[in-house]
Amino acid sequence: MHIEPGLVDGAKIFLSYVTAAGAGAYALQRGWITLREQGVASFAGRAIASTALVFSFFEILPHFPVGVSEVHLILGSTLFLIFGVAPAAFGLALGLLLQGLLFAPFDLPQYGMNLTTLLVPLFALEALARRIIPSGMAYVDLSYGQVLSLSLAYQGGIVAWVAFWALYGQGLTSANLAAISTFGGAYLLVVLIEPLVDLLVLGSAKAIRGLKGSKWVTPRLHSAA
Repeated sequence: MHIEPGLVDGAKIFLSYVTAAGAGAYALQRGWITLREQGVASFAGRAIASTALVFSFFEILPHFPVGVSEVHLILGSTLFLIFGVAPAAFGLALGLLLQGLLFAPFDLPQYGMNLTTLLVPLFALEALARRIIPSGMAYVDLSYGQVLSLSLAYQGGIVAWVAFWALYGQGLTSANLAAISTFGGAYLLVVLIEPLVDLLVLGSAKAIRGLKGSKWVTPRLHSAA
């Protein structure tokens, strides 16, 4: 997943450093809370697993350029439901960084924009989850409607941020608006697929009894808040 090089350049790119710093600071805060509540080993294990999965999503799963960016099956809601918000955030940040360092160095100048685009929707998803998931419900018992809402929140947030960067960098030209619309329309495919993946993963987690209480998954996966 990347914002196309040159979409935002010059002095304008400074804004991406500010937004990424804010998103990173919040991720660190949530990480510290998770460390205190669940321990270093649990947090580190989930963050490493999340990083490996994110890197795999970027490099192995199908992805194709559309309009102003690329369409990826990032599975942000899946990472959140399995690992929790902080490990998922660290996984997204580190997986994206590894991709840039190892395979796409031309993406590194856009790292701040890409990081913001991935993390802020994740934090919005977390806020939505608090509202629509009862405190007495474990994630493995979520309905299709609930996981669809989470997926829409995450993927919609990605589209909104990509649109913002495109408008910020290139303005309200007809070509730019057309490219943004094409990108947003293509992302509907992800919204259709991701909730089904979530339900499949949650169903598998529910069936595997050994995962309950495991340090490799968020406690909320099998237990009430």
